[in-house]
Amino acid sequence: MSLPTSIPNRRAFLKALSASSLAAAMSGAPRAFGEEPVMHPEATADCCILLWMAGGMAAPETFDPKTYLPFEKGLPVERILSTFPAIDTSLDGVKISSGLEEIAKLMDRATLIRSHVQPDLGSILHSRHQYHWHTGYVPPQTVAAPHIGAWMSRVLGPRNPVMPAFINIGQRLEGIGESEELKAFTTGGFFGSEFGPFNLPYPDEAARSVRPPEGMEAGRFTNRYKLYRKLVDGSPNREFMSDYQQESMLRSMENAHRLLGSKEKAAFDLSGESKETLAAYGEGRFGRGCLLARRLAEAGARFIEVTTEYIPFVHWDTHENGHVTAAALKREVDGPIARLIRDLEDRAMLDRTLVIIASEFSRDMMIEGVPGSEARDQARVKSDTLENMTHYGLHRHFTGGSSVVMFGGGMKKGHVHGATADERPLIAVKDPVSISDLHATIFTAMGISPKSVFDVEKRPFYATEDGKGRAVKSLFA
Repeated sequence: MSLPTSIPNRRAFLKALSASSLAAAMSGAPRAFGEEPVMHPEATADCCILLWMAGGMAAPETFDPKTYLPFEKGLPVERILSTFPAIDTSLDGVKISSGLEEIAKLMDRATLIRSHVQPDLGSILHSRHQYHWHTGYVPPQTVAAPHIGAWMSRVLGPRNPVMPAFINIGQRLEGIGESEELKAFTTGGFFGSEFGPFNLPYPDEAARSVRPPEGMEAGRFTNRYKLYRKLVDGSPNREFMSDYQQESMLRSMENAHRLLGSKEKAAFDLSGESKETLAAYGEGRFGRGCLLARRLAEAGARFIEVTTEYIPFVHWDTHENGHVTAAALKREVDGPIARLIRDLEDRAMLDRTLVIIASEFSRDMMIEGVPGSEARDQARVKSDTLENMTHYGLHRHFTGGSSVVMFGGGMKKGHVHGATADERPLIAVKDPVSISDLHATIFTAMGISPKSVFDVEKRPFYATEDGKGRAVKSLFA
């Protein structure tokens, strides 16, 4: 977690720390469950970078293009499958959507899953789908389910004892209309504070998170830290916490304090990069987040998530102007993702770094507007034909078939897994991959058994739901 740099932020930090620790304390201290030892697989990756296309990235507009029809007034909606033409890639016979030209050049290094499926949890409930994807469990749960990054932090520990094992880049947690469920998946769940993420909403400001407030000498900051530790240690709320959670909260503070005095904190500072590198990653928060992820992976972070950020009806949450919005988003992510892969490859890191491009679900063509706005009434026309450009794009949430792209980390190069139907409904028709099996694949690559289990409130809680996730072995090289 990032340390506060102002009084309001400090108060928010204290509130968030106490709330997350108290909530986690309700679930008890984890311990190994059962008699049989869990056998972890041999890891093919040491680090995982999740590039999260928050809001629902439409597969037919990105990595699984279908029949393309340009905009035409009066065009029947049911005929529209893709609003971008397909382009060739470096992988013979495989096409992806226009606007992803830089990623297209690297598809011979990728494993492309075109048959990822999710259960239907409700048409408008992004928070539930994002919670499910990130934790493997459908909310609500009787315990706080850990994020997959928290599992890696807890089971594997840090690659570098100074660096946070789990880092979350680009997602603000306050003031943008998110529900508690969405905020919940950015915590360590029942594992406790020390295994939760170090949150960095603004990559360009990451360096401020690992240094004392401006003008404060190191000695004064150390004294303030000691006083703060005593304050937390003496909090009356501690009587509601288990011993495990009390110790976990204090260890998380100690870890943050240790980072501030280390040489590794330089990895958080983007100002040392060349103008050429900064330009290649772009000035946007996602692009700078990808650059920061590369630096943090080099410095020893275990799991890093970089998100385009979920904000209702913004970014990939396209409910109007879908085509125009998707075109802008692809310009935002194409170059930075490609540069990240090339940089990891050039540094001989890609083979041991698993990079994943994913989203909570796909989208299928349907005219929808933005609730509570004038556009809502304009967009929800009774006609089944396109009347203006704002209707052109893939808007309706679709869980029957989405795409996931994986680079490095022991995955095959130039491999396509599964397929979706060529005509609506665009459901997975070959080798579907569930969230549990995708997580099992990711955990297996990182050297974690999908059956890893802890005893929480006297019942087993598994890394994949009920321990049933199975790694898709055909994806591995």
